[in-house]
Amino acid sequence: MKAREARVVLTGASGGIGRAMARTLVDSGAAVMLVGRTMPTLAALAREFSGPAQAPFDRVGCHAADLCDPAAIDHLREAAVAWGANVVVHSAGVPSFGRLESLSAADIQRTLGTNLLAPILLTQALLPHLRGLARAQVICVGSALGRIGLPGFSVYSASKFGLRGFAEALRRELADSAVRVQYLGPRSTRTGFNSADVDAYNQATGTAVDSPHTVALALLDLLESEAAERFLGFPEKLAVRLNGLAPSLLDGAFDKHRSNLPAATTNAPSLGQPLPPITFTASSRTES
Repeated sequence: MKAREARVVLTGASGGIGRAMARTLVDSGAAVMLVGRTMPTLAALAREFSGPAQAPFDRVGCHAADLCDPAAIDHLREAAVAWGANVVVHSAGVPSFGRLESLSAADIQRTLGTNLLAPILLTQALLPHLRGLARAQVICVGSALGRIGLPGFSVYSASKFGLRGFAEALRRELADSAVRVQYLGPRSTRTGFNSADVDAYNQATGTAVDSPHTVALALLDLLESEAAERFLGFPEKLAVRLNGLAPSLLDGAFDKHRSNLPAATTNAPSLGQPLPPITFTASSRTES
């Protein structure tokens, strides 16, 4: 659909990519409900878009929610329905980087809960409303790492591979409906989402980095084209295709990436030590 026809629920709106997406959508005529964890931050962002000579206030709203809290998802569903949402953009996420043995069980659970489970549950909650509309779209903002597994990103890739699989399967499940399900796969993006270790890793491996505005423009194009999925950047687009056809052929291409990982530390529970209970609490650093 055209941006001016869209009433978008945008999660992760206060992150670097989320802010760029919000600005691009609003500037293109869309109404946007900004969703994040902190209301003062969202309200300040909404005021940026609703000032003199900018978007009318009724086109920019905000809703604070911890997306890893099932009750918060239910409240967001109510707000989105009242808002008249016809597009959901899952842009919230948390990072995970390092050798697997260096990651704590809590970090692993937080990454999978925020990046994968929360979008699934929010989509499920909103689906009855979206099915009742003449046109609706669900856009999952994943990563190129949802098609290419890199050393150091085992858990993050698991969350994004899962998100892409969810989008693909649901797209086919809803093919006879008016709901379009799409996947956007940015490559590394220049925001505070990346730690100093990730920045050093990207520099050592020659990884190209896009601006948030580049990703935001890709989202707008995906919204209006209604294409099934889109990946950004070269050689990432080529690697996505090759990895899908013959993933083992690329295994040797990532020796440099493996050798530039930080040294391993051990955070995993020792033998016989129980895992912590699964609780869905999101990090304060959220973004795609």
